[in-house]
Amino acid sequence: MINSWEIIKELESNNSRLFKEDIIEKNLNYKEFQEGLAMCLDPLVTFGVKQVPESEKNGNGLNWEDFKNSANLLIERESTGHAARDLIIDLMNLSKEDQWNNWYRRILIKDLRCGVSEKTVNNVAKKMNLKFRVPVFSCMLAHDGAKHPKKIKGDCLVEYKYDGVRVVAIVKKNKATLYSRNGKIFNNFAHIENALSKPEYNNIVFDGEVMSDDFQALMKQVYRKSGANTEDAYLALFDMLPLKEFNEGRSKLNSLERKQELNKLSKTFGSEIKLVDYEIINFDNEQGQEKFSEMNKEALEKGFEGLMIKPNNNYYECKRSHAWLKIKPFIEVTLKVIDIQEGTGKHEGKLGAFSVEGEDDGKFFSLSVGSGLTDEQRDNYWAAKDKLIGRLIEVRADAITKSIEGEHFSLRFPRFKSFRGFEKDEKI
Repeated sequence: MINSWEIIKELESNNSRLFKEDIIEKNLNYKEFQEGLAMCLDPLVTFGVKQVPESEKNGNGLNWEDFKNSANLLIERESTGHAARDLIIDLMNLSKEDQWNNWYRRILIKDLRCGVSEKTVNNVAKKMNLKFRVPVFSCMLAHDGAKHPKKIKGDCLVEYKYDGVRVVAIVKKNKATLYSRNGKIFNNFAHIENALSKPEYNNIVFDGEVMSDDFQALMKQVYRKSGANTEDAYLALFDMLPLKEFNEGRSKLNSLERKQELNKLSKTFGSEIKLVDYEIINFDNEQGQEKFSEMNKEALEKGFEGLMIKPNNNYYECKRSHAWLKIKPFIEVTLKVIDIQEGTGKHEGKLGAFSVEGEDDGKFFSLSVGSGLTDEQRDNYWAAKDKLIGRLIEVRADAITKSIEGEHFSLRFPRFKSFRGFEKDEKI
């Protein structure tokens, strides 16, 4: 008879990926092993217990079906608190020592400790043409807005991007579980868990960032096994959706509708839960552009990581999506073109860079700007170079720096944004 704990021991014995895949392939049709892998590796299966002791004695042995039925009582929260603790002790005493320590206990602590992930198991299952798959945790991730400027248009929610720890909180059976963006369970924010462990939040997924006044100190505490000091941390929420829709991978409400639902629910939040500030901005008009520039300036001043842009009519998708675009905080200055340089290599016979200078916000700048230009712009601007000397251009950059000589200011990663002063249809 195959023992699952002996399979785990064998997987522990060699770090080779191919070796592990071979062992899994030989045993994946074994019902107990397959079901145990699924129970342990499925991130949405939780047992509601943090302490599971190791055994130091041999019981008579506990069959898989009895363990599975008892584990389901924990999963469904039919056994909690002292009852859950007593149940685990009973299971431990019934089990053989290796059976408990190397198999059942590892399932309950959600860590097989043998270097096997859901991805590895799913790759093997696919190779074997099995229908079996371990669910893979996935939340919404953003694209870099700088690489997709054409996506930034119309009415959008614009939020400050907090410099914290991404947390997805899932509430089931009056109990909140906090996950990282990769599906790892956080156990060090009990006060936040408790704040969300309420009947009115059942079957809701909350998405946000755990924040603290001291980010570096927070990061040191996040993955500590015990003794973590996170009482000053709070959860800054920016999204929510029903658990059913999260499991299906897509929301039914758009960005604005979900935000409205979150605002309604926020009236019931305690001090451990806050909402991320946002504005609704129309990027198609000048007023919206000015508001966006104001928010960017505030993001720089207050030390935010940047801005998030979310078109109003887009939906939450459990994948990296253009429905969310992240923008790093940037500097914008307006400077005068004093010279135009021809390009080299593939840009020979085209515009290479603008030499610009001028005063902006009390600082005198002098630098070259050669990034942020399309091939078409390089052609057109070079052909019209005589008309462009003395014109004002808007330059976007990551930060203000001192020149090498220290006589004036320069910019880190300057890039061309647009000319200022031309009429909409004026040809250059």
